[in-house]
Amino acid sequence: MNLSFFDQFMSPCLMGIPLALLSMLLPTLLLPAPNNRWVPNRLSTIQLWLLNTITKQLMAPLNKKAHKWALILTSLMTMLLMINLLGLLPYTFTPTTQLSMNMALAFPLWLATLLTGLRNQPSISLGHLLPEGTPTLLIPALILIETTSLFIRPLALGVRLTANLTAGHLLIQLISTATMALLPILPVVSALTALILLLLTILEIAVAMIQAYVFVLLLSLYLQENI
Repeated sequence: MNLSFFDQFMSPCLMGIPLALLSMLLPTLLLPAPNNRWVPNRLSTIQLWLLNTITKQLMAPLNKKAHKWALILTSLMTMLLMINLLGLLPYTFTPTTQLSMNMALAFPLWLATLLTGLRNQPSISLGHLLPEGTPTLLIPALILIETTSLFIRPLALGVRLTANLTAGHLLIQLISTATMALLPILPVVSALTALILLLLTILEIAVAMIQAYVFVLLLSLYLQENI
């Protein structure tokens, strides 16, 4: 059976049932189980410290009205972080390489921030479409441009996450394939290629963490504009 480089992005199926949902839920096994102690072990200490740090970073630019979104944003950040990192393991599937999933996350949350702004401060939210001091002749064109940029935000969120993770996975597969192909012919070149693969894997770990943070950070900035 001939396989292409893009077959790794196909959702795995078992008896015709997509396993994407299962692969999204399995990272929750890494979360600490409920216990009668505040901190049962060192792993829980590290996890609690990480969650506390993430929450502080996300809530820092927001005012107190937006702090009610802390649970949603921190949970989303944790889920994306674990899915992106676990997707770098061999023979695993990364749901965040699917544009449909990323759009399903980005669009409802962006729409919630927009509706929050229209409900709480409609004049200010609509005022973002027309900056103060705009010449009269440019008003129709500027409103059209600002409206387009507003509705393109969820698409940019989803495409950014999908493109970065997809490109990284493709590069890793290309270089690993080249490493195995060169091993019997040019062992020295194959070793250098393996070193490049190791460096690229470290880079992809950083990219997986950064993209999860950027996704949630942009949502928090959209929320700040509307609160």
